[in-house]
Amino acid sequence: MSNRITKLFDIKYPIIQAGMVWNSGWRLASAASNSGILGLLGAGSMYPEVLREHIQKCKKATNKPFGVNVPLLYPNITKIMDIIVEEDVKIVFTSAGNPKTWTSWLQEKGILVVHVVSSVKFALKAQEAGVDAIVAEGFEAGGHNGRDETTTLTLIPMVKEQIKIPLIAAGGIATGRGMLATMVLGAEGVQVGSRFVASEESSAHQNFKEVVVKAKEGDTQLTLKELAPVRLIKNKFYNEVMALYKKGPNIDELKELLGRARAKKGMFEGDLDNGELEIGQISGLINDIKPVHEIVQDILSEFNSAKKEVFQF
Repeated sequence: MSNRITKLFDIKYPIIQAGMVWNSGWRLASAASNSGILGLLGAGSMYPEVLREHIQKCKKATNKPFGVNVPLLYPNITKIMDIIVEEDVKIVFTSAGNPKTWTSWLQEKGILVVHVVSSVKFALKAQEAGVDAIVAEGFEAGGHNGRDETTTLTLIPMVKEQIKIPLIAAGGIATGRGMLATMVLGAEGVQVGSRFVASEESSAHQNFKEVVVKAKEGDTQLTLKELAPVRLIKNKFYNEVMALYKKGPNIDELKELLGRARAKKGMFEGDLDNGELEIGQISGLINDIKPVHEIVQDILSEFNSAKKEVFQF
């Protein structure tokens, strides 16, 4: 299975394990890379020196390529980027910010840059900024959701029509059939997040993993658009958000309710009532917690069998 994505990252299969906050530590990233895909560390929930520690541990756990996902609105962004260079990381996925700010600086140091977008408009801006590839993520996803709520199956062909650089699909992809569907529409690879939350190597709390496995259709909702759109499992905190919306809150009132470390409380510490439980709609198709290598093989096996079924007509 060789294409521009596998060649760009020097990986066996065109699958990227998303760099998710509170889920994507060195155990998950190294296990993903050792399975033939690209593992990513999630810098968004790491202080600079914690990121350094995870990079160093990841290098010891795998000799395969891996990268770091960096939200560009991160408060310690300069320190984060310096550590990435110092630790000789060769792949960076950027999100939640202007790719022009760091792309050239990183590429001058021999680092591949991929930017996550949620619209054609931002895909074109990322291409103009010179990134090496683009992740186009539909609103089914748990993170980096677009305010326009464009679905993945709509977004991918629209972005593909406008860009020339490699395209990775994300949002609502956890199965081989989902992977095949987006690649038929023009993607050359997929980024998978939610499925890897429910992995043995994910750094998420066991409580959160079990809630993800139990989730059914309709158990998640995109909300908090005024701050940063995020898809949440419906729990006590979600109900409090909905109750506040009925009163027509302003941004300050929403910020006050959200408070600090709400995502950490839910996903990392396992507070299922008061925590922010971020996950994609595809959680309704996730039914078990498995080792990463089994998840990867499940996706590939279903991809190949579905391809045979579809193209026999």
